Amino acid sequence: MVLWAVVAFCLTATIVPHYLDRIYYRGPASGHFDGRHFFNPDGEDPVRITARLLWRQLVSDPDRPRWPEHVAVTPSKPPARVEGGAMLTTWVGHATLLVQADGLNILTDPVWSESAGPIGLGPSRVADPGIRFEDLPRIDLVLVSHNHYDHMDLATLKRLWQRDRPLIVTSLGNDGVIAEAGVPARALDWGQRVTLRPGIDAVVTRSHHWDSRWLADRNRALWSSFVVTLPGGNFFFAGDTGLGDGKWPAEAAALGPIRLAAIPIGAFRFEEGQMANGSHIGPEGAIRVWNGLGRPRAIPIHWGTFRLSREGYDTPPRMLDAMLRCGGADPGRFAAVRIGAPVAIAPLGSPPPVPDFAAIEACHKAGRFAALR
Repeated sequence: MVLWAVVAFCLTATIVPHYLDRIYYRGPASGHFDGRHFFNPDGEDPVRITARLLWRQLVSDPDRPRWPEHVAVTPSKPPARVEGGAMLTTWVGHATLLVQADGLNILTDPVWSESAGPIGLGPSRVADPGIRFEDLPRIDLVLVSHNHYDHMDLATLKRLWQRDRPLIVTSLGNDGVIAEAGVPARALDWGQRVTLRPGIDAVVTRSHHWDSRWLADRNRALWSSFVVTLPGGNFFFAGDTGLGDGKWPAEAAALGPIRLAAIPIGAFRFEEGQMANGSHIGPEGAIRVWNGLGRPRAIPIHWGTFRLSREGYDTPPRMLDAMLRCGGADPGRFAAVRIGAPVAIAPLGSPPPVPDFAAIEACHKAGRFAALR
């Protein structure tokens, strides 16, 4: 009996990883693809999710800050369209944002499921979506940054496709994953674009991250940020990202002035006191991204919906506000918004001054942010 158990274990260890290591993309090698796997061209490898990290996250980390079991949300009902040079955005939660401008309805990394993980496993929502799915206006464009479960929710993509038939734009290889739900997507490499109408393009741009659905299939598909070019100023969506070499925000800004940016600030702390990790920027890194984009009006995302790391529930926006103030920046230009609250975005104007990053670092060394766990 023991012998058969050993044989079964060996067969499983040999066969299963090859099954899970799916090939999502085939193509020529490039500056970020070696013919088998994608990689970050700046050379930094994002943090790996180890068994130790998972154990601490799920079972054994009694000192981590508490999160609420549920956060009250008042969902809104957006208009069917926004015209006439206006721009309206509503944070649905996590990395899901509805942006309405120039008669176009854009949805980023849409997730309406109750949990972020395979077969119903994974972190559960503490906040309901800020827009009920049935109250969504007709969606024209969906941006999917990569294939992690908290960003690529196949159940939601299938519902959107069956209802609206939107154009779904993603980065290389992720169209194969989305196709598993019977949904077509347009997969592009960094720097490539698709035109929706004259003057309005969806451009896939660089970010610093990694991909996997099953751990064994790591980096078989590409990760990205996006710029949507618009007549009144562009929309930038960072997706999910670490800072890396920090040059990619300027690459996005080179496509034209940005009117609105969605920048992640959460899931940055896996160890006590950590301020960033290779996979996720924290508030300080988010300010650097915001600065590289030209300091547009920005909405902080990727916090307060799914617990993915060790920091407290509202630590990211509180730390962001404190750092902006330490750096002499206007915190109103990059301020947290309430899930479900529609926000009107002002027309393009002169950008605010560059934050004083030396002052932010001095505040950090002086312990000004130490209480924000």
